[in-house]
Amino acid sequence: MIRSRGVAGARGGATLPARPAGRLCVTALCIAAARAALAQSPDASDWGYYGGDAFGQRFSSLDEINRTNVSRLSVAWTYRTAELGAGLARAGKLTFEATPVLAFGLLYLETGTNIVIALDPESGRARWRFDPRIDRARRYAEVSSRGVSVWESGEARRPGPCRRRVFTGTLDARLLALDAETGRPCDDFGDRGQVDLTRGVRIRDPGAYLATSPPAVYGNAVIVGSAIGDNRATDVERGVIRAYDAQSGAQLWSFDPLPDSPSHPAASEWNLAQAAGTGAGNAWGVMSVDEEHGLVLVPTGSASPDFYGGMRLGSDRLADSLLALDARSGRLVWQQQLIHHDLWDYDLAAQPVLGDIEVQGVPVPAVIQATKTGMLYVFERTRGQPLFPIIERPVPTSHVPGEQTWSTQPFSSLPALTSQRSVQSGDAWGLTFWDRGKCRELIASLRNEGIFTPPDTRGTLLSPGYLGGVNWGGIVFDEQRERVIAAVNHLPMMVTLISPTDFERDARSDRFPHSEFARQAGTPYAMRREPLLSPWHLGVRW
Repeated sequence: MIRSRGVAGARGGATLPARPAGRLCVTALCIAAARAALAQSPDASDWGYYGGDAFGQRFSSLDEINRTNVSRLSVAWTYRTAELGAGLARAGKLTFEATPVLAFGLLYLETGTNIVIALDPESGRARWRFDPRIDRARRYAEVSSRGVSVWESGEARRPGPCRRRVFTGTLDARLLALDAETGRPCDDFGDRGQVDLTRGVRIRDPGAYLATSPPAVYGNAVIVGSAIGDNRATDVERGVIRAYDAQSGAQLWSFDPLPDSPSHPAASEWNLAQAAGTGAGNAWGVMSVDEEHGLVLVPTGSASPDFYGGMRLGSDRLADSLLALDARSGRLVWQQQLIHHDLWDYDLAAQPVLGDIEVQGVPVPAVIQATKTGMLYVFERTRGQPLFPIIERPVPTSHVPGEQTWSTQPFSSLPALTSQRSVQSGDAWGLTFWDRGKCRELIASLRNEGIFTPPDTRGTLLSPGYLGGVNWGGIVFDEQRERVIAAVNHLPMMVTLISPTDFERDARSDRFPHSEFARQAGTPYAMRREPLLSPWHLGVRW
């Protein structure tokens, strides 16, 4: 169920991104706000962006719904997308992760297969529906979309269609421009309404290079990253970030977080031959735009593959980093790497959140980055200096031949959102003495030294895990009270490095029913990972 932001959007309240589901509902008390929103631009709307506003704060100051009347809300209408994965080669991966946006008097959303829908926010009736007809037989690395972005021409009297546009990326790596009023493709954009995002990208595996998050919009620039299937190999697709003209679809600039030449800003911290054979470092999450300072804030993920870094030695600078790019040119303004030499799939997944924070009585433009480790980092927005100390602490070293862990990791001085200690045998939980004992034995058998314990051939226990901390759902920021509200995950995972021979045997067997396998081609090790579960499929008590 997706609920409109007004449901929990009372003053002092907050709305978190919705969970995957198959229908969309709003409440009766939202309708008054919807009427007032007719024909509003994204900035005038109370939820004109994926993150609520351009700053990604996900916070509403509306006070029509409050503690005195929230219990009386009732469903006004229900809309079902009818997308159940028919004909999809990997229908089991289908999710609904979109946050609808309210703009131009309509509510825009998208299914996991990139069907874009515009609803009347007052009645829930579909005004238009556009299906880009992705190839459903292709085995996509994931089947999800977090929604769309909207744009309005600065030429107020620009005649004809597509003065207002809806932009989205697709699973088959197209950037679409649709008329916001009719849903028809904008013929003047790229090739009859679409741009091929695979152009100029080293595609290793069709279906593993996708666009799953809504683009960022700055002026007439539409800025896109990419989702790249993890752990297939070292030489997967590169995580280039690109900007396109909102009217013509012409490419304006591109920036590759990984070094592609000796002049690249991270070149001095890489072996350039290794960088050339490495991929990912991509921005698959949602970006944020600081229009006042002309910046786009970009969270990046790990260089490939996630769990063995012997072919990408060093810090892997600009991967797992918060980047501030000049939105006009793509030039790197500043960067802060929050995971050095990632071996844990600790991508920066959450949208950076912008706002002013009071420092010694003076408001300072800031950016808040939440992470999968459960830590929060806060930086001054124009230069990137930490507003709260970051401490480089020693972390465990790898025992795996060929691997060279980075000796320290940056720990935030702010209180962590999840526990930072290692899982102990005493944390084991079960229904009986027997299964508790089995859990204790399993925990004791794994390498287990906290959140930065390197993957090992005997098995490593990772906590809070690659699904842990703050993932793509992001955080809420109440700027007036300077409060962060977060939904966090804590799911300890077991990761084991295995030989290619064991990979071929174990992946085909039924010995590991809850495991995910990855080949990590180009390295000496494949990977197996699974949640920490008891023999009766129960987890630890945390």
